[in-house]
Amino acid sequence: MHDIRQIRDNPAAFDAALARRGLEPVSAELIALDEQRRAVTTRMQEAQSRRNEASKAIGQAMGKSDTDTAETLKAEVAELKQVLPALEEEDRELGAKLEAALAIIPNLPANDVPDGKDEEDNQEVTRWGEQRNFAFEPKEHADLGPALGMDFETGAALSGARFTFLRGDMARLHRAIAQFMLDTQTRENGYTECNPPVLVNDDAMYGTDKLPKFAEDSFRTTDGRWLIPTSEVSLTASVAGQIIPDLAEPIRLTAHTLCFRSEAGAAGKDTRGFIRQHQFEKVELVSICRPEDSEAEHERMTECAEGILHALDLPYRKVLLCTGDMGFGARKTYDLEVWLPGQGAYREISSCSNTGDFQARRMNARYRPEGEKKTAFVHTLNGSGLAVGRTLVAVLENYQQENGSVTVPEVLAPYMGGVTKLEPSS
Repeated sequence: MHDIRQIRDNPAAFDAALARRGLEPVSAELIALDEQRRAVTTRMQEAQSRRNEASKAIGQAMGKSDTDTAETLKAEVAELKQVLPALEEEDRELGAKLEAALAIIPNLPANDVPDGKDEEDNQEVTRWGEQRNFAFEPKEHADLGPALGMDFETGAALSGARFTFLRGDMARLHRAIAQFMLDTQTRENGYTECNPPVLVNDDAMYGTDKLPKFAEDSFRTTDGRWLIPTSEVSLTASVAGQIIPDLAEPIRLTAHTLCFRSEAGAAGKDTRGFIRQHQFEKVELVSICRPEDSEAEHERMTECAEGILHALDLPYRKVLLCTGDMGFGARKTYDLEVWLPGQGAYREISSCSNTGDFQARRMNARYRPEGEKKTAFVHTLNGSGLAVGRTLVAVLENYQQENGSVTVPEVLAPYMGGVTKLEPSS
């Protein structure tokens, strides 16, 4: 959410920042709507003040036996009581209209975000790891997985497209990956483990910028709640409406949860395999911090996600997203793209974003520095540490053997109960 006062103070800068995202200027319309609302608010406040003054004056006139004046004042108060409800309703309507207009405007990009239209204009920052040389033609996970327990047919029979049924050691490996990620983020990187709800209300979705923009990409229950598209929603919204004392150190939260997305905006993409599912799991990272700490926290969060790829020895590249490819709520985003030898391509496995105070304004999350009376909005950050299903895909493709088996990465051995290799069924 944007601050209308900042837009009033520097409309040209606001429109210029939107232009970097390929959007038309909107400051003039927003300011005109705000002026209309403020004019009504002023009239309403003046009427309320006059009603209070007149009501007080009635008692004074009656005390002086000045019935004429008292009757005149009573008539004025009665008229104001007739006028005020309409002014109050108009004030509410204009306020809601302004908020709705602001709510659909994306976050402004940070100064160091590259300009561009789409993923072709993203900037590669670093590459890590050696791509494996196979003595055979490596398979994609969708061809390799079925013999190892990745059952696409049963998933589709039970639930439709974009659902998968994992069996045996494949299911165990999926769980091992998630457990390893969670243990690493809590034990080594200082995140607090959480087990949040996966059903949330409108306020939680709106506060984390998923509504109204992405309603079609989410699943809604018959009682009006939402299945979370990511636990970013639950974790970040846990500080909604709060004033956090001091916040000298960032609050760092992590959770391993089910996530749900309708993939309405991804029709025809990755319909084969385990890359893009309606139901999937992630280990999410969320930070709440002071504004002056958010840039460093963004770098740190991204490094925490990269550490999982290092430990699993999965080659990847780090990409800085351009203005045209960046998410709605982000002011700066790094994507981590893992190498998939079966596809011969890098594919996103984590996205780490700094949203600045964009979400905090929507959910009214603030902090009060020690010794100060004034509060300020926090900054919020989120990232995948990592997407569990996509990590499973990367392990399958990078650790596959010529006979169709898959070697279990060494760091996952403690979680696999002695299983060191996934063997294909006969």
